[in-house]
Amino acid sequence: MDFLILPERTSGNRTYGLTSVIDFGTPIGELKHILDDYGYLIDIAKIGIGSAYVTPNLRKKIELYKEYQIKPYCGGTLFEKCFYQNKVPEYLRHLRELGIDWIEISNGTLDIPLEERLQMISEIKKDFHVIAEVGSKDSNKDMDICDWKEEINLLLQAGCDYVITEGRDSGTSGIYEKSGSIKSSLIQELIKDIDSKKIIFEAPTAKHQMYFIREVGPNVNLGNVKLQDVLVLETQRRGLRSETFYVEEDECKSL
Repeated sequence: MDFLILPERTSGNRTYGLTSVIDFGTPIGELKHILDDYGYLIDIAKIGIGSAYVTPNLRKKIELYKEYQIKPYCGGTLFEKCFYQNKVPEYLRHLRELGIDWIEISNGTLDIPLEERLQMISEIKKDFHVIAEVGSKDSNKDMDICDWKEEINLLLQAGCDYVITEGRDSGTSGIYEKSGSIKSSLIQELIKDIDSKKIIFEAPTAKHQMYFIREVGPNVNLGNVKLQDVLVLETQRRGLRSETFYVEEDECKSL
């Protein structure tokens, strides 16, 4: 159907307007069925937390994602575990053997000094596309808005393709309060001073996703999207849900 006027969406090998899903162990057969119908809506697939280390048929899963032009990578927790055990060189070698071209550098569990992360990024970017993450998984830890801005800018300057704003798969830390409510003043400040096309906002629920679509636009980069929610998210981006019904009018007003 093409008779409605809907928000224009990026397509193909997108650089923004990204949908990044989180895979917590979807079986290969089920994943194949999902991608047959909805693979064109997905840009990036994170094999969540450290699950890639114990995922059966991991190589087949990676090849399947790549068959649908989806970029797979391993969750930042696996990187942090390797960092903690001084196994980062082994981790990088394993990623190359698996054919994974993207890597997440995070400090959601460990407190890795920013200077050390920047140094690693400057070295790793020669062989990988780097995604860095800002924010802690500990909901009791909070960062000043100026610290969020500074860290994101420094990570991008160091060579990251994108920076993720921490939200967890529960939406209860980082850019969210413990209650799950969005730190809207933080988000507004970030998108005011930083190119939002370079930020992937973790938005695990429809409520979170609709906020970012209304605040940033239908081509906002969203992460930690559940595989079963991909079509609903695209429907929201297209203004075909009540909460985003007028998004195309808002887009016209901003032009």
